[in-house]
This record gives sequence, structure tokens and C-alpha cells, in this order.
Amino acid sequence: MGRLELLGRRGIVRELLETAVLTIAIFLVVRVALQNFKVEGDSMSPNLHNSEYILVNKVDYMIGKPSRGDIIVFHATPAGRPDADFIKRVIGLPGETVAVHNDYVWINGKKLIEPYIDQYHRPTYDFPAAKVPPNDYFVLGDNRNDSQDSHLWRWLPKQYIIGKAWVSYWPPSDLHLFSLRVPVPPLPSITLHPPFTAGDHHG
Repeated sequence: MGRLELLGRRGIVRELLETAVLTIAIFLVVRVALQNFKVEGDSMSPNLHNSEYILVNKVDYMIGKPSRGDIIVFHATPAGRPDADFIKRVIGLPGETVAVHNDYVWINGKKLIEPYIDQYHRPTYDFPAAKVPPNDYFVLGDNRNDSQDSHLWRWLPKQYIIGKAWVSYWPPSDLHLFSLRVPVPPLPSITLHPPFTAGDHHG
């Protein structure tokens, strides 16, 4: 075997090793940054459907905080399901006063305008006005009357959040990016009339 042939083979082996290392590195980065999630049930209908697959961005909340309107995936420990992951929408932020009555969510006494749900998915239950604790969030399913969410078990600590829904990729007909933000509109303050009795509807 000639010297040039030997060097050529070593070069090929080196390239293969470098390619393998790079592939593994990319795989690990993707595993850290993204996670697959399968939607189970209709709690996020009409915007997400049963058996829809999405990619969850796990990096965003490592450097930032959830925003109102974010669709998030989290460990369902607060719901008494530590073995399960849920997907819901962020509604109330730390320090805000949240209430649900008259078919609407109210944030700090102001009606929250939610263009992503229609009249058929609005809540028919009441949730008494309460302040979201620091580092906690109030989350609801878009299908308000068929969702196990904060109206039943109250607050979601940030520590249980896995990440933010980034893209829906399956089935192909549902392919889209998630980018909606829902600010509280600058409406005049409206006085609430507590107490509101929590309804018996279950999500």
C-alpha cells in the first residue's frame, strides 16, 4: 500500500468521524431545544385537534418568560397528573387578578378579548377573582368547557412548563407556526362583583 493511498484512507476515516461527531452534536442540540408533542383530546379545539403533532420550543423560556396568548406544554403535576403532559394557553400572568364570568375572562377588571375562540367555545362557568402568585400562571384550554385547566386547579408554577408550541407539522393540512400574542386592551376599568361561585363544569 502506497503512502498516498494510506493518507487518502486516513483522510476518509477522519471525514467520516467528523461527520459522525457533527451529526451527534446536531442531534443533541435539537433534543435540548425541541420536543415532539402529540395533542390528545379536544381541550384546545378549534385551534388544535386530537392527534395533531407539534414541535415544542424548550429554549425560549430558559431566557425569557411566557407571554399572554402563548400555547404551552407542561407537566400536569398541578392537575394531579405527574405522569402526563398538558397543552393549554397562557391567560393570566404573575401578579395579575384573573376572573371568569359572563362568558369572558377578566384581567385586572378588564375584559380579555380573545380572537382565537368563538361564541361556542366561551366559558359557561365562573372563576372567582384571584391574584396569580409570583412565578405562577393561569392557563386555559381554548375549548373552555371541555378542558382540565386552571379554572379547576388554579395556578401553574413556571417550573412545570416544558416549552412553547412552535410549529404544528402533522397532519400536513394543519401545518402552521404559532406566533399569537394577546395583550389586554386599554379598556376602562370595570368593577367586578364578587363573589363568583365556581361552576360545576369539568374540562
